[in-house]
Amino acid sequence: MGLLNKIFGTYSEREVKRILPIADKIEGYDQAMQSLTDEELKEKTPEFKERVKNGESLDSILPEAFAVVREASSRVLGLKHYREQLIGGVVLHQGRIAEMKTGEGKTLVATLPAYLNALTGKGVHVVTVNDYLAKRDKEWMGQIYEFLGLTTGVILHDLNNDQRRESYAADITYGTNNEFGFDYLRDNMVIYKEEMVQRDLNFAIVDEVDSILIDEARTPLIISGAGEKSTDFYKVADFFVKRLFKDKHFTIDEKANAVMLTEEGMKEAETAFGIDNYADADNMELQHYITQALKANYSMKKDKDYMVKDGEVIIVDEFTGRLMEGRRYSDGLHQAIEAKEGVKVERESKTLATITFQNYFRMYDKLSGMTGTAQTEETEFREIYGLDVVVIPTHEPVQRQDHPDVVYKTTKGKYNAIIEEIVETHKSGQPMLVGTTSIEKSELISSMLKRKGVPHQVLNAKYHEKEAEIVSHAGEKGMVTIATNMAGRGTDIKLGEGVVEVGGLKIIGTERHESRRIDNQLRGRSGRQGDPGSSRFYISLEDDLMRIFGSERLQGMIDKLGLEEDEAIESKMVSKAIENAQKKVEGNNFDIRKTLLGYDDVMNMQREIIYRQRAQVLNGENLKDQIQEMIQEVIHSAVDSHITGVEENFDEDLNHLISYMEDLFVPHGKIKAEDINSLSNDEIKEKFLELAKEIYNDKENQFSEEQMREIERVVLLRVVDSKWMDHIDNMDHLKQGIGLRAYKQQDPVQAYQFEGSAMFDEMIYNIKVETVKFLYHVHIESAPEREKVAEETYTNHGDDSVKKQPVKKEHKVGRNDPCPCGSGKKYKNCCGREVV
Repeated sequence: MGLLNKIFGTYSEREVKRILPIADKIEGYDQAMQSLTDEELKEKTPEFKERVKNGESLDSILPEAFAVVREASSRVLGLKHYREQLIGGVVLHQGRIAEMKTGEGKTLVATLPAYLNALTGKGVHVVTVNDYLAKRDKEWMGQIYEFLGLTTGVILHDLNNDQRRESYAADITYGTNNEFGFDYLRDNMVIYKEEMVQRDLNFAIVDEVDSILIDEARTPLIISGAGEKSTDFYKVADFFVKRLFKDKHFTIDEKANAVMLTEEGMKEAETAFGIDNYADADNMELQHYITQALKANYSMKKDKDYMVKDGEVIIVDEFTGRLMEGRRYSDGLHQAIEAKEGVKVERESKTLATITFQNYFRMYDKLSGMTGTAQTEETEFREIYGLDVVVIPTHEPVQRQDHPDVVYKTTKGKYNAIIEEIVETHKSGQPMLVGTTSIEKSELISSMLKRKGVPHQVLNAKYHEKEAEIVSHAGEKGMVTIATNMAGRGTDIKLGEGVVEVGGLKIIGTERHESRRIDNQLRGRSGRQGDPGSSRFYISLEDDLMRIFGSERLQGMIDKLGLEEDEAIESKMVSKAIENAQKKVEGNNFDIRKTLLGYDDVMNMQREIIYRQRAQVLNGENLKDQIQEMIQEVIHSAVDSHITGVEENFDEDLNHLISYMEDLFVPHGKIKAEDINSLSNDEIKEKFLELAKEIYNDKENQFSEEQMREIERVVLLRVVDSKWMDHIDNMDHLKQGIGLRAYKQQDPVQAYQFEGSAMFDEMIYNIKVETVKFLYHVHIESAPEREKVAEETYTNHGDDSVKKQPVKKEHKVGRNDPCPCGSGKKYKNCCGREVV
C-alpha cells in the first residue's frame, strides 16, 4: 500500500483532489458576495429556498450558498472560512466524516452544510458531546444563521416539552446525542400525537463523531421506571460472596471482565441456599443475584469504576473520568454494589424504552461527522454507519514534535520520572498538559507535585463550563494542567505570550490509553494551527494495558536488560508492542459494539413494528378492520388449539373451548356444548365469529361509532405499551443468558435472533388476545381513557441526561374543554379532531 499511496496518493488525498474544483467555485464568488449589501446578502436565503422548491439540487446551489455563509460569517463574527474549511464543509454535506486536527475550526466548518441543508425546511441537527458545547455553539454560530434569516434552537437537559418542540421546529437545532436519542424514545411513549417533540430525522452533523458513535456506542440509551423486585436478596447474596476465596470458590477473568463460581463455589452455594443443583434453570434468579454480587465485590473497583458520595453509589465514566450523577448500572449490578458498600439498596428499575446510538443515528436520512481522530476506526465507521473518513489537510503545517515513548519497569519509576520532567520543564515557563486515564491517577500526580511545590490545576472533568475555562488557559506561560485524556474536548488551547519562544505546549501522557485514538486526541491538544509543541508518553510494564495485553516476550526482554527502577528504554520494538496491544483492545471493543448491535438489530426490527402500530393510533387512524382481523385470528387459533381432531375426550375439550371463549367475549351460557358438538371446526369458527360481530355491533351502537373507534385506539395503545415493556425485559434476560450458547457451538446472536423472534410472535399474539378481551369487557360507565402504563423515573446513559427526573403528572384535556391552543373552540373540534 505504501508504494501505491506514493504514486496515487492516499484515499483522502484523492478525495480532497476531487473537491478542490468545488472549493475554487466557492472562492470564485468571493468578490460578488463582498459587493452585496447586508440586505442583498440576506435576500439570498429566500432565493435559495425557492430554487430548492422548484427542484434544483443542493449540490448545484452549494458553491454559491457556501460563499454566502462565508461572507455572512466574515461580517458577523469576523471569521472567514479558509480553503481547508470549505473542503471540510463539502465532505460533511456529502454525508461523510471530515477528520480535521484540533484547532482547525470544526465548529465554523459545520455552518456551511448546516445552512445549505436547512434550505429544504426539513431541519438539521448539530450533535455535540455536552450541554455546554451545544449552548455555546448555538449562541456563537447562531448569529450567522439568524443574520441570514434562518431559525436556531438548542435542546438542553432541563427544557420542558413545549420548549423542546419549539427548538426542534427550528431550521438548525443544536443538542447532545443523549438528548436527541431520549427525545426519540419519549416521542414513542406519548399517548397523544400533540405531545411529540421531534420532527422526522433528516440530516445530522455529529461533532466529536468518534466519541459519540464509537466510545459511547457500547452502552444503549435506556429510559427506566420503577421495578417490583425485592432488594433484600442483594444483601443476602453479598453476605454469601464475601466469605468466598479467590481461585478456590471463584475465578476472575480480567480480559472478559467476568467473575465466575468454580465447582467448589457452586457446592458452597448449594449448601448455603439449601438447593440440589445450582446450575438448574429453576435457580436462575439466585444465579442472577450471586453473579452480580461477585462482579460487584471482585471486579468493580471503588474510586475507579464508581465512587460513594453522600451515601450514594455514583458511576465514574471510563472514558472521561466524570462522575455520572443519577446514572445506574443495569440488571441489578448497581444494587449489588450498594449492598457491597453498605449503603441503601434502591429498587431495581424496569426498562420502558431503549435504543443503541448505532440504530438511532442510522435512522437519519443523511449522517455526517467531524473530529480530529477518526482514521484508526475507519473500518467501524464504514461497516456500521456506511461513513468513510476523509482527512482534511491542515491550514498550516504541523510543527509539533512527537517523541518516542519511554518505558519503565515499575509504576513508581515512571511516576518519579514524570514528576522530574514536570519540575524541570516548569523552570523554563513552558506550559504542560498532563494527560491521565482516571481521576485517581490525576490526584496521585497532583499530590506528588504538591510535595515538590509546583503550582498546577487538576481537571477531573466534573463540570463542563469549568472544564472548558481551565483547558482554555492551559497554553499560558508556566501553567501545569492535569486532566483526564478526554477532558475539555471542543475547547481550543491558545498559546500565551512568550510561550512560542519556550517551545509551545508540552503534552505528557502518563500512560497509553487502550485506544490509539484517545492518545492521538491528547497529542492533538498541542501544535494547533502551526504552533510549536511536543508530546511524549511514559509507560510502565505495570500499566493495565501492558499487564493485561502486553506480550511476554517484551517482559522477558526487559528482564534480560536488568533495568533498574529509575532507568528507561526507548525502542522501536517496545513502541510496536504497545501499538499491537492497543490494536488488540480496539479489535476487542469493536467486537463488543458489533455484538451489541447484532442484538439491537433484532430489537430494532421489532421496535419499528411496535412504533408503527403506535403511530397508527396517534395519527387517529380507523382501526376497525385491524381489530376485526384480530378477533378472527384469536377465534380461529382458539378453536384449532382446543379441537385438534385427535381428542381423547371430545366433550371435555369442547367445554374447555367454551370456557375460554366466555372468558374472552361470549356471554356466560350463550353457547352450550350441544350447540356445536356436531359441527366441523370451520363451522364452529363461523358460529363464534357471527356471535362476535353481533356483540361488537351492539357495543358500537351503545357507544356511538366515533367513540368506539377511540376506545379501540385507547385499548390497543395500552396493551401494546404494557406488553412491549415486558418484552424488552424478557429480551434483556434472554440476552444475559444467551452467551452460554457459545459453549454449545451455537452463535449467540443467531440464537438470540431465533428465540427473540419467537418471543416477539408470542407477544404479538398476546397483544391480540388481550386487546380483544379488553374491548368486549368495556362498559359505557367506565370507558377507558388514554393514560401511560408506566412513568419514567430516570434515563440512563452519558452524564448530561441522567439526573433523576421528577415524575410529572400531565394535565389531560377533556374533549369538551376549551382547546389549549387558544382558538376558542372545543378541544374535540380543534386540535383534538385527530384524536377523536
